[in-house]
This record gives sequence, structure tokens and C-alpha cells, in this order.
Amino acid sequence: MLPTQNYEIPDFYIQEETSQTYRMVLNENRMKQMCDDLEAIKQAVYKIINTERYLYLIYSRNYGVELVNLFGKPISYCVSEIERRIREALLMDDRIVEVKDFQFDFPEKRTIHTKFTVVSTKGDFVTEKKVVV
Repeated sequence: MLPTQNYEIPDFYIQEETSQTYRMVLNENRMKQMCDDLEAIKQAVYKIINTERYLYLIYSRNYGVELVNLFGKPISYCVSEIERRIREALLMDDRIVEVKDFQFDFPEKRTIHTKFTVVSTKGDFVTEKKVVV
């Protein structure tokens, strides 16, 4: 015979953690003060697209983007792969909702420059990445 006792689950809510982090000042190569919200998301996007996935043991296997193995591949293949890989890498962050509007430019031989829009929970912004293939 099974017990007939009622177990009630108390009310609970999920609280979103703050995205407060140290502000990177790239032109001075130092950390300075703190940043939050959209500025912290921009900084996270910069770090993700400039960190090669699986290369650094300090990061989890879900962090970073895989671009190094595109070296030597045809440009047409690289364009579609860059879009897919950047989108996949950025969508691992819960604060990023969508990555869209990819534009590609070819300033030099074997170089692909891409601009794209990142839609986040705190706002939208445009960023870019240069990839040498």
C-alpha cells in the first residue's frame, strides 16, 4: 500500500544572476573598474569569438569558437562555416538570444572580415571578426 500524504512544493522563483564583471580596457591592456548589462555582454562576445575552442584547459569545452581548422580551406566553405560556428559559440551564453545579419568582406587574400548583429537580453549591438584562412 502506498502512502497518501500530500507533499506541497513551496513557491519559488528563479533569480537572474548579475552579469557584473571587470571591465577590460583593451588599448591599455588592463582591467579597470566594473561593468554590467550590455557592456558586459559585449565584452563576453569579444572574449568568446577571440578564444579558440578546445585550446585552453582553463575554459570548458563549450567556450570559444572553432576557427583554426578552417586554414587552407576554400573561401566559399569558410564563409558558411564561420557564420555557423560564430552563431553556435555565442548562443552558448544564456544572455544572447540571436546572432544575425552576417556580412562578409574580403579585404586581403585568404582573409575574411565579418560583421554581425548580436541580439541579447539587454539590447542589440553590431560586432566584427577577422579570420585568416
